[in-house]
Amino acid sequence: MSNADNAEGKNGLTYKDAGVDIDAGNSLVDRIKPYAKSTRRSGADSSLGGFGGFFDPKAAGYKDPLMVAATDGVGTKLKIALETGKHDTVGIDLVAMCVNDLVVQGAEPLTFLDYFACGALDVDVAADVVKGIADGCLQAGAALIGGETAEMPGMYKSGDYDLAGFSVGAVERDEVIDGSKLSAGDVLIGLPSSGVHSNGFSLVRKILEVNGLDFKDPCPFDADKSIGEALLEPTRIYVKACLAAIKAGGVNALCHVTGGGFYENLPRVYGNELAARVDRTAWEAPKVFDWLAEAGNITAEEMHLTFNCGIGMILFVAADKVDAVEAALKSEGETPIRMGEVIQRGEGPAVIIDGLN
Repeated sequence: MSNADNAEGKNGLTYKDAGVDIDAGNSLVDRIKPYAKSTRRSGADSSLGGFGGFFDPKAAGYKDPLMVAATDGVGTKLKIALETGKHDTVGIDLVAMCVNDLVVQGAEPLTFLDYFACGALDVDVAADVVKGIADGCLQAGAALIGGETAEMPGMYKSGDYDLAGFSVGAVERDEVIDGSKLSAGDVLIGLPSSGVHSNGFSLVRKILEVNGLDFKDPCPFDADKSIGEALLEPTRIYVKACLAAIKAGGVNALCHVTGGGFYENLPRVYGNELAARVDRTAWEAPKVFDWLAEAGNITAEEMHLTFNCGIGMILFVAADKVDAVEAALKSEGETPIRMGEVIQRGEGPAVIIDGLN
């Protein structure tokens, strides 16, 4: 072998040969620019392609803001998107899991960035995901100011991808909601969930496995859909309704009901001296929860420790402000549910749920 042939053999490889397609990445950026532009808001121009995204809190009307940041993912709900080939809603889930966490502290979500990691970039799939992210940002009032697409052959199997989201919000320093004003007698107002949202899917997948079911099978609790389509119902975004309720006054705390259900999330809001008494008869959960409980032979306590069971957000409201807060929520299209109250804890548990079947 000549030196020339040897040099050609050593130096002829490209990044694309290694499984990373820069052209596909550039094509994706061009595809998603209109989605990002649609989320433009005061303080952000939503342009993509730079090394970072700017936001101007002063242009958004803030005088003395505290910045609040949140990050999250979609979890194993992504497995359903991958197995059904439906990718246009998990982006909404991604935004929801971040911005719902921001608003519980009284913060308005301002910006959102996403991280999309895959083995080999499928531009159509990635564009569907980002389209959902932009939809979620519009629902939350946040600007999609950037993100990262990472091709990592050898790290992910062909066709697989993972998502992470990052959101930054702001709240005026003297308007932070931290639960410090909570007291016995405050009323719990629940906002309905759309279904399982984005937590508990490892258990959901186990239930399907033990029952010999596939995501493409007809749905036992929704005759018009497959199981996968029904379970992909996106997480609700409560931002605008909660901000309206906060503006009405009397909202002393909020709780985003995620992994850990009622028993784990509610105590995060108050200290050891208080507890929450929940009336489980106050609302009817979506049918998916009855089916999961039956198909998995899951106790009522375990259901409320794992899932949202029909309530995705809970507001803790001063008793004399309940009517005003409910009116604000209804003005944003919500159906508020009076579902319990704050009580003195004493020697009892931190969460009491009456009426469990």
